[in-house]
Amino acid sequence: MTPQIRPYILAETNWKHLKDAHIELAILPWGATEAHNYHLPYGTDNFESQYIVAEAARVAYNQGANLIVLPTIPFGVNTGQSDIYLDINMNPSTQMAILGDIIEVLNRQGIHKFLILNSHGGNDFKTLLRELGLKYPNMFLCTSNWFQAMDKEAYFDNKGDHADEMETSLLMHLKPELILPKEEWGDGAEKKHKVKAFSESWLWSERPWSSVTKDTGIGNPKKASTEKGAQFFKDVTEKIGNVFVEICAMDKEDMYH
Repeated sequence: MTPQIRPYILAETNWKHLKDAHIELAILPWGATEAHNYHLPYGTDNFESQYIVAEAARVAYNQGANLIVLPTIPFGVNTGQSDIYLDINMNPSTQMAILGDIIEVLNRQGIHKFLILNSHGGNDFKTLLRELGLKYPNMFLCTSNWFQAMDKEAYFDNKGDHADEMETSLLMHLKPELILPKEEWGDGAEKKHKVKAFSESWLWSERPWSSVTKDTGIGNPKKASTEKGAQFFKDVTEKIGNVFVEICAMDKEDMYH
């Protein structure tokens, strides 16, 4: 049997391929392990990040980009969900320690471009990368929320940000065997804060999850479909893959015009 090794996926490739390689960009997918309404698996964010980063990397690799995808980190910041059974929290300070160790390796080995492909709304890596950027001035550090890469309204009827129509459609395309029957889906109804400013972009407080949603979802998934998920997956991975190509080709010393 011919091996089906994807050379741009670190967990699948080998020393034979990498010993003389020159990698321009390392990509770290980062997800979470948490409830997603009644019907989606706890690993939803991880499945999304793994499939999206692999396909985007394939798009980039086929255009000649020298990149490598690191194994997915499966736990994210879930501090607002401490009472939801088996939602696994990883504190930002732990994320900082993990990132510091990984970036130290990359910097030492001459891989000076690093991107986090984030798949969980509770993760926020900007502040961490600011601090690590001072410590490793030769590194180009960036982070991307793939779920903000496209205009969701062009693909989906109902808004939401957790186990919504978009995520349900994606999982129907990627992992249909893990989704409960439609009659068991919650409606993803969200309670809004009584102080209106918290629903706007300029005032923030963490949402205690069980106080704002009964089924752990936010956004009605009922109009989700496999076809919507497939089209969105194709378009978002193509867009991200092309950005991978641009970053690989980018001169870190001449990035602005």
